Amino acid sequence: MNLSSISIKRPIATIMLMLMVVVLGVAAVIGIPQDLFPKIEYPVALVMTTYSNASPEEVETMVTDPLEQALASVEGLDEMMSMSMPGSSIVMVQFQMDTDMNFATLNMREKIAMVESYLPDDAGDPTVMKLDLNAMPITQIYISGDMPLDQLNSQIEDNVLNYFERVAGVASVMAMGGVDEEIAIEISQDKLSGYSLSLGQIAQILVAENINMPSGDVSKGDTEIVVRTMGEFKSVDDIKNLPITLNDRSIVRLQDIASISDTYQEQESISRIDGKTAIGVFITKQSDANTVSTSNAVLKEMDKLKQKFPELTFTVGFNQADFIQNSINSVSESAIMGGLLAVLVVFLFLKNVRSTLVIALSIPISLLATFALMKARGMTLNMITLCSLTIAVGMLVDNSIVVLENIFRLRQETGCAAEAAEKGSKEIFLAIVSSTATTVVVFLPIALSGGITGMMFKDFCFTIIIALVASLIVAVTAVPMLCSKLLTKGLSTDYIRFGRHRYKFRQLQKFTQFIEDLTESYDQFMRKALKMRKRIILTCIGIFVVSIILVGIVGTELMPESDEGTFTINVDVPYGTSLKDKDKIMTEIESYAMTIPELEHCTVDIGQTSMFSFGDSCSLSITLTDKQERKRSTKEIVRQAKKDLAYFTGAKLDINESSSMSFGMGTEADLAIDIKGKELDELDNIGSELCKQIQAVDNVVSAEVESTEGDPEVKVILNRSTAAYYGITASQLAHGLSTALSGSTATKLKIDGEEIEINLSLPDQYSESVDNMKQITITGATGLSVPVGQIADFEFGNSPSSVNRMNQQRYITIEVDIQGNDLGKVSQEVLKIVNNYQFPDGYLYETGGQQEQMMESFRSLGLALLVALALVYLVLAAQFESVTLPIMVMMSIPFAMSGAFLALFITGTSLSMVSFLGLIMLVGIVVNNAILLVEFINQNKQSMGRDEALVQAGKMRLRPILMSAGTTVIGMVPMSVGMGEGGETLAPMGISIIGGLVASTVVTLILVPVLYSLFDDRKLKKDKKRQAHDEMVSELEAKWHEEDLRNA
Repeated sequence: MNLSSISIKRPIATIMLMLMVVVLGVAAVIGIPQDLFPKIEYPVALVMTTYSNASPEEVETMVTDPLEQALASVEGLDEMMSMSMPGSSIVMVQFQMDTDMNFATLNMREKIAMVESYLPDDAGDPTVMKLDLNAMPITQIYISGDMPLDQLNSQIEDNVLNYFERVAGVASVMAMGGVDEEIAIEISQDKLSGYSLSLGQIAQILVAENINMPSGDVSKGDTEIVVRTMGEFKSVDDIKNLPITLNDRSIVRLQDIASISDTYQEQESISRIDGKTAIGVFITKQSDANTVSTSNAVLKEMDKLKQKFPELTFTVGFNQADFIQNSINSVSESAIMGGLLAVLVVFLFLKNVRSTLVIALSIPISLLATFALMKARGMTLNMITLCSLTIAVGMLVDNSIVVLENIFRLRQETGCAAEAAEKGSKEIFLAIVSSTATTVVVFLPIALSGGITGMMFKDFCFTIIIALVASLIVAVTAVPMLCSKLLTKGLSTDYIRFGRHRYKFRQLQKFTQFIEDLTESYDQFMRKALKMRKRIILTCIGIFVVSIILVGIVGTELMPESDEGTFTINVDVPYGTSLKDKDKIMTEIESYAMTIPELEHCTVDIGQTSMFSFGDSCSLSITLTDKQERKRSTKEIVRQAKKDLAYFTGAKLDINESSSMSFGMGTEADLAIDIKGKELDELDNIGSELCKQIQAVDNVVSAEVESTEGDPEVKVILNRSTAAYYGITASQLAHGLSTALSGSTATKLKIDGEEIEINLSLPDQYSESVDNMKQITITGATGLSVPVGQIADFEFGNSPSSVNRMNQQRYITIEVDIQGNDLGKVSQEVLKIVNNYQFPDGYLYETGGQQEQMMESFRSLGLALLVALALVYLVLAAQFESVTLPIMVMMSIPFAMSGAFLALFITGTSLSMVSFLGLIMLVGIVVNNAILLVEFINQNKQSMGRDEALVQAGKMRLRPILMSAGTTVIGMVPMSVGMGEGGETLAPMGISIIGGLVASTVVTLILVPVLYSLFDDRKLKKDKKRQAHDEMVSELEAKWHEEDLRNA
């Protein structure tokens, strides 16, 4: 007794199991977390080290190089890159896939500890951290108010930020654009020199005097009393009145030689929204927190704060959850619409409400079962899993349609619903198990593959596998049971009955007549086709050969673009540009942005906004109105912005459409060319020459060397002989100049639980020019003070803004921006130029960017395609117990590829990772119809003859084949047209599957019977030859036996 028989005979138990699935599924839908994408853990770790006031080349030599040498021996290392910038070093270590990053970072710390003592004393401790894309802000809130900036900053830091920090799931809250309180001590250099004091001495005195410290115990009778020395400053007056002992033992107060004020630090960052000054609050979620729930909780807290602080204005500048929610809603709508359309297709064919109801019930039951298993597996509801469910909606009904249609046909013949249900489900049980298996196995190579492809689409594959297995179980249990109960009355009708009323659909009659005419025409055509098999095969081969041309015509790209309604203008200013000058540049760009008609919000951020940005960071983010409300796409607006700002001077602009769909896959450049070598000047020359040649290539928008342009600098070189007379060392000179020009934090004043920095410096006039800098006096060990200009020489030059290295070798990057949708073809033209370039000895190049990522992904997916073909063949061979029949069944696959490429060509869609995944899926989908045909032929060719069985198989399976293909195609239409937010990214998959399925359906119905007859003829010929051979051998053996008898 099989599952179908059990479910038919125990309907109550079957219904209870279905309800159990429904309850678990609904609970899973309510509780399943939502996110944009599955959690992807990149095997990358960073080592960040500070080395204040050091040039990029000094950072490279003193910090980066020792760290790289130590890290080069870390186990599992794949690639190492570094960036040495003014005052800081970042080393990025990329490991092989499936590396345990906890162990890897521990190993890195051990290696670093071995060389830490060789780093400069002034260098900070190297910090090792795993690369976490969740460290980027998920929500940006801009807060403004009708009050001075310092008051606004204090209000936010004291009363607002702590509320956001307490929200569940929030990891960090960073505010920028404000100013912090400080105690500014501005020393008079004349008085400092007159008293033979130095800035370093003043700093040491401040540190030594501002201290509370336990000093031991003392006895008082039988009691031990703790002794504490109390010296911390309690007010600004304590600092002003700080006594300083001079060499002649006289005392002066600090206020006698310095101006001391309770003020605010120089502003280091600026934030604005829609032209209004604001404090930007950047909120980052915890690594394991859900983006949507965390962001929603933050916005709820913001609404409460609006009521609590009516004097403040809160504006959301960016909220990742909005795009996630809109994208999920759009894909959900596509899935629901696809499901409804699939049910409509079933009704058109069967003209029976009860039969349609069976299919309609099988979809939600299968989906709810899928949700329950997804929740149990710890998966999230995201764009990838929802996309797989959208595709699955059309495929979920395939098994149910095959079972229902067979039961429906037998019910018409026998008149008994229960008997038809049991017999019909039993007849096609092996066929639907095999067809499900062929579809499932094509996803295994992708799900189990490594690299970025495996990480991105693992959940996609597992979701479809779960959904298909669930649909198979529903098809062999719930569908037969429901058919046995619901198909007890009249079947096909041209109307729907509601109570006493009947609503007739005249179009159903026309559709039914069309299917009957099509079936009859198919019968006649196939009888002729079986008599001209060679012509049919040659025609199919010709069509396939012609379609191969499309492979070269269809463009290629890594990922389809998505219109998210936001874009960013990153501004690269020369190192050392003042905040005031940066603001002038950003204000000019902001003025242009405010003129964009589709603008909703424009935010400006100058300074550090996350752990991955730097103090020189300048960016302008533009949020557009909803896609439905504007006539131009984001891409068109970005293209216009690039044209309008092409002649902007004073800074380099990088204008890019924002994309949450990039999965964090490296550089945004379409093509990146890394040129490696030793000398930076030679690298720059090579880069400049290549850029000129690349710019001439058609469809190349720009080719630029990633900025390493030298920044002006003045080198202060100590004259040791002269300096020795005053007892001044190079270290004293460096520290003295650093404090005088940049200031230094000597210590902190603690008031009411807050710490206020006490900053020491000379008046600003000494940093206004090199001549003024030369007047700064340095006090040496002898107590004598001397101007810097008398003990040092000065050299003017340029230093690189950064020194980049790859695998311990210097390199620069040429970033090529390509327009159009054929990234691969244009990249080949560019690489021809690079290949023909005569590189000096010791210099070479490597390619990167989206082009390299695309080729790597295509190689991975190509291998998955070959493995999928092999697995499908093995499943078919096991089912048919034949090594030749699977080849015939799989002949529909090449034509599915032809149909897919034709669909991509007609719609102007490029071959991308998404559409390539659709091609792999076709391998498992298109053979299902052929399996049903061959199964029927094998079952009936003995009783009705082979050729008649071939024709009847097509006639009898025409309706279910058209139904299953129709439901899959119609179910994917909403996704293929790119409905809603983020829909453009998933559309190519739907287009390739629809094109491939339509083409393969036609080919299956015509070519498979023709090929079957040819294969069968060859088999018959072999059988006849074998039979003739066997008869001849038998005759010879009989003659030999007779001769032996005669001789005997």
